[in-house]
Amino acid sequence: MSDGEHFLSGGPNNHPACHRTAKSHVDPQSVENFRRKLKYFFMSPCQKYRARGRKPWKMMLQILKIAIITFQLVSFGLSNEMMVTFKEGNIVAFKHFFLKNYQDRNKDYALYTKHEVHDHILYIINRVSYLHLQDLTVDNHAFERIDEVFTPLSVCQELYRHANILPVNETFDIDPHVETECLYFYPFSLFKKDDLENDMNLTLDFQRLLAVNIYLKVKAINLQTVHYKELPDCYDFAINIKFDNHAHSGKIKITLRSDVQIKVCKDWNVSGSNLHYQLIVLFDCVVICSCLLSLILCTRSVYKGVLLQFEYITFASIYHNKRVCWSERMEFINGWYILIIISDTLTIAGSILKICIQSKELTNYDVCSILLGTATMLVWTGVMRYFSFFQKYYILILTLQAALPNVIRFSFCAVMIFLSYCFCGWIVLGPHHENFRSFNTVANCLFSMINGDEIYSTFTKIRDKNDLVWMFSRMYIYTFVPLFTFMILSLFIALFTDTYETIKRYQKHGAPLSELQAFIAECKDPPNSGKYMVDEESSTFWCLCAPCVNCT
Repeated sequence: MSDGEHFLSGGPNNHPACHRTAKSHVDPQSVENFRRKLKYFFMSPCQKYRARGRKPWKMMLQILKIAIITFQLVSFGLSNEMMVTFKEGNIVAFKHFFLKNYQDRNKDYALYTKHEVHDHILYIINRVSYLHLQDLTVDNHAFERIDEVFTPLSVCQELYRHANILPVNETFDIDPHVETECLYFYPFSLFKKDDLENDMNLTLDFQRLLAVNIYLKVKAINLQTVHYKELPDCYDFAINIKFDNHAHSGKIKITLRSDVQIKVCKDWNVSGSNLHYQLIVLFDCVVICSCLLSLILCTRSVYKGVLLQFEYITFASIYHNKRVCWSERMEFINGWYILIIISDTLTIAGSILKICIQSKELTNYDVCSILLGTATMLVWTGVMRYFSFFQKYYILILTLQAALPNVIRFSFCAVMIFLSYCFCGWIVLGPHHENFRSFNTVANCLFSMINGDEIYSTFTKIRDKNDLVWMFSRMYIYTFVPLFTFMILSLFIALFTDTYETIKRYQKHGAPLSELQAFIAECKDPPNSGKYMVDEESSTFWCLCAPCVNCT
């Protein structure tokens, strides 16, 4: 009895009467046609071309998509790079303009005396009090103005409600509730230092003082995009200069941060830019149409796979009285098509957003870059599907696919041990080492140590601590590095190595076949035999799966 007859056979009491009657009258040719239909479904594009002369449109479309989507990403990446460099350049310029005696090498910009704090605050206010900012800066900057009124500079103090601290007596009386007091200064004229200090009435109670925050808003226009035939954007910089005294350690650290809001300029005119803009929009429309066509074709293929899956499930249930396991069911669902569908969806959404950005309707650069970047990554990964028809080139994906279950189980144990070291290092070494100051920095440091980085610097930065911490740090690092580098990482690599050897052995001697693959393997008709030249939509489903119906 052949495997196909065995697949169709069953015990006399395993089926209803209708099914038993059908098996005795089953048409072997219908079974063979169904087997041939399954074999055609799992053929490669080249085999399908030899079988029915159908050109591999989806494959050619995916190759075309790689080229146009990559070009689109590079084009948008250049625009995004100009936006990022403009923002970073402005922040550096603001630090030099508003922070007194600031140097680029000053990573720890701090003050230590009351006179320095007053002097720096007066310096900032005096800078902002000058109306024509463009006359001072080398770029086109201006203070924000709403309804012909300039937005004022705000100097806000964060203070304890009450504080009386006497270190000499080792006593203190404090109310920890925080209050905020603000003064506002409008840019209208250039103050003299003495007049400004008298007029602003700013007093600082350093016993109560937690922080001084200075807020101001500056506008700018990114003109460098004009050289690339793109329309400039308008930028609103919400600057916050903070004098941080929360630690009350005698050191007030100064930081300058800026929240940037990109807006569409209200009135613009760039001569000779229309043609270039129209070509960019036209190219984006071509990308959208290509991805939409790919989305339709891949969705259609997934849908046909689902229908064929149900047909096979019913066929196996009626004639073999067996349930098809999920691993066999998932063979009908091509995961690469799902990946391409996700990629096409992200590309279409990102391209629409890119058109809105190019037309200055929106300015969501970050969202657009995430959509297009992820889509491009998936497009390049999705082409790996076509390597699956060449087993020697597909060995990487086969190895990852086969090793994934064991890797996931192994990773759970490794992550638990890694987190235990993170928590321990954060609590014990955090007060003594900057690489362990927060949980995030601990995780970054330990992950770097697994890869051979930060080991020596981690050792040397803790040399001057007390003996107990020094001894613990050595034991901590001496156990972590061998455990993860020599043991866990080696076992992790061994999982892939063992799976790789198994895959190579299968390629030489053949891999075990599932029941579905064994059933399909009985069809010995080659693709160019001419027996596949039938109507693709015709199906033996009802003749096979409705055996009580008289099929002729």
